[in-house]
Amino acid sequence: MTFVTTTVLATVNAPYGTSLSAEQLALKLADPASADHYDASAFAFFSDVSESLQHAFLDEMHVCLADASFVAQRFSDMAGYKLPLARAA
Repeated sequence: MTFVTTTVLATVNAPYGTSLSAEQLALKLADPASADHYDASAFAFFSDVSESLQHAFLDEMHVCLADASFVAQRFSDMAGYKLPLARAA
């Protein structure tokens, strides 16, 4: 596992006691249903992981930036503040 993946998964999994794999998280980040279901792991990625690590993780996992930005925008709307990747939408 790369430094990027390890750091992202530690940030996303630790607070919630979850153990998502990188692949599972990547799927959530591109799926608008994550916002519909208020997925805490996806929200943690968009809100707690630095923007540079977000981009690096998306690149490593081959997640389309436009798809992730759309999901980030949905979370941003619910949170009431702009999340970094929501600006790319």
